[in-house]
Amino acid sequence: MALTPSNMFPLQTIAPDFSIPEPLTAKALNLQDCRGKRGTVVIFMCNHCPFVVHVLDGILAMANDYLTKGIGFVAISANDITTHPDDAPDKMAALAESKSFPFPYLYDASQAVAKAYDAACTPDFYLFDGDLACVYRGRMDGARPGNSEPVTGKDLRAAMDALLDGSAIAAEQLPGMGCNIKWKS
Repeated sequence: MALTPSNMFPLQTIAPDFSIPEPLTAKALNLQDCRGKRGTVVIFMCNHCPFVVHVLDGILAMANDYLTKGIGFVAISANDITTHPDDAPDKMAALAESKSFPFPYLYDASQAVAKAYDAACTPDFYLFDGDLACVYRGRMDGARPGNSEPVTGKDLRAAMDALLDGSAIAAEQLPGMGCNIKWKS
């Protein structure tokens, strides 16, 4: 696994739209289908990455906590399934079903969506406000496979809490770290 930091997507950038399939339902969903009234979290992830596996239950708990507060969530996998078959759409659907994902898990076969967001690693997190302007990007928290930091989601949770209560979101935002997105050759 290649440890890769997330790119720091420019703050206030409007979320790029998309229309890509959700393997679990076989429906194409767009950004409007996934957005929340008060904000939206876009997560680039995949099935096989040990960094994602390490924090997945924390992602699901966080989504369950904030969906009821008006924050929408969507996860997108953009990995090349030729080289990484564990990330294939049928396996994405199986994971989403077995873990009862409370949000859509979409497949970006062309990788155009990942490129539009300047995604670099899995997991990679973006928080957009109610007008779809980027207000946070980077890590969920400092937990990584092999370190002793607990999976709390504290960095992303603090940003969502600030968004919800109208206070300033921390200016210092640390990049996420994870496996690089598996780009097609």
